Amino acid sequence: MANIKSQIKRNSRSQRERFENRHYTSQIKTYFRRLETAVTAGDADVIDAEHKKLVSLIDKAVKRGALHANTGARKKSRAERIRRAVPVA
Repeated sequence: MANIKSQIKRNSRSQRERFENRHYTSQIKTYFRRLETAVTAGDADVIDAEHKKLVSLIDKAVKRGALHANTGARKKSRAERIRRAVPVA
């Protein structure tokens, strides 16, 4: 247990930042699942809305530092591949 005031503050700040980062990564995973569900359902409007929200979240996470820039780019590329996998009806 830290007994130096600055280390106590740093520990609480690290924990708070960790939770913020986990919030972003968890949301991104959730929207990937929602996008995949929309693709299997085949509703183009829902697919576009979910993809737009997912890309927005990824960009925000990269801007905040929760994700590395290359990781964000890889996830956006994966989202685009999922979106384009729409079965032709």
